[in-house]
Amino acid sequence: MLSKKRADLPIRRQCELLALSRSSLYYKKRPVCDEDLKLMKLIDEQFLRTPFYGSRRMCEYLKDQGHKVNRKRVQRLMRLMGLEVIYPKPNTSTPNVEHKKYPYLLKGVTINRPNQVWATDITYVPMKKGFLYLVAIMDWHSRYVISWKLSNSMDTSFCLDALNLALRTGKPDIFNSDQGSQFTSNEFTGLLESNNIQISMDGKGRCIDNVFVERLWRSLKYEEVYLKAYDNGLEARASIGNWINFYNNERPHQALEYQTPAEVFKLNNSATTLIQDNLTSLNQPDHNNEFQTNKISELSA
Repeated sequence: MLSKKRADLPIRRQCELLALSRSSLYYKKRPVCDEDLKLMKLIDEQFLRTPFYGSRRMCEYLKDQGHKVNRKRVQRLMRLMGLEVIYPKPNTSTPNVEHKKYPYLLKGVTINRPNQVWATDITYVPMKKGFLYLVAIMDWHSRYVISWKLSNSMDTSFCLDALNLALRTGKPDIFNSDQGSQFTSNEFTGLLESNNIQISMDGKGRCIDNVFVERLWRSLKYEEVYLKAYDNGLEARASIGNWINFYNNERPHQALEYQTPAEVFKLNNSATTLIQDNLTSLNQPDHNNEFQTNKISELSA
């Protein structure tokens, strides 16, 4: 958006036109310390077991584990991780007036075919030094992971990229998500509406409305993430990609009559393109942010 090569328009004037502070151009994100990373891993593991734990209970849990923490610190780390308890709470934040609210459309709906409903969510992925965020888009009927992306920030762009990749395979009747700012953004909802896709959003703080993606996260973390200590984003991407490929193509599900998600998803998709991953905005330990890769493979009918 900003260009330092514009001789006719100085950086100062560009900032004024965009209502940006010049100091923000030179801001470097403060790295998370090792102690916080250790706490975040413990919080993530415990939250997966007890998603009803708010910052008070999580603080007491960490104290019981021998860590000297206060609630303010736990709140900060849980916000950084994007964790929110499942029970409804008083609305203590002001919603973005530009973001339209959408109703939950899946109550009482029988979901019995692929591409009827897609769902999405974001989860936290710890590494040896640092962490990433993972977004996935899943076909609800078949449990098939259509696309996924890793990022080092919870912005809208990597969610948009995952959606664009998924739309290469087709499109659902309904797209379900939570009320996170990434999914309520005008860019994200606009892309869905431009493809004539109905938008459904969970009740605030109700992960049970997106239960199948939550189950995916649980399986991924217990079977893959918690067993590894990724050195960097490249290693995380490769290892998580292998697990998702196994989940889609080799792992039978009892609820699917012991078929794999790929087998069920293909029943109504004669020409299916699998979007494995498109990793962007990933800082390596040396803060190199230039790594980008696309991996698209074909699945024959």
